[in-house]
Amino acid sequence: MPEARTPAQIEADIARRRSELAVTLDEIGVRMHPRTIIGDAKAKVASKVDQTAGRAYVAANRIVSDVRERFVTEEGAPRLERIVPVAMVVVGVVGLLTVSSRRRKA
Repeated sequence: MPEARTPAQIEADIARRRSELAVTLDEIGVRMHPRTIIGDAKAKVASKVDQTAGRAYVAANRIVSDVRERFVTEEGAPRLERIVPVAMVVVGVVGLLTVSSRRRKA
């Protein structure tokens, strides 16, 4: 059988619970404040942007490394047998674009 509590014990328990409730209500007030909600939303967006930028950086770095491996040997010397054909194609495309743009103007 539970012990009977004195009125002083009951009052102390009520005061303690009232204090706990006040703390809880203060926390809810802070969490529901518009500035807090906006700050949390900004933090989430910034986190997503950072993650996306990090993934983009890793992907770009991987692509650059792959291209470098194709056009440079492990010792760092250029692979002319691969660079020269690509350079010739680029020069040809630039030449064609230049000629076609001049024809449009004339």
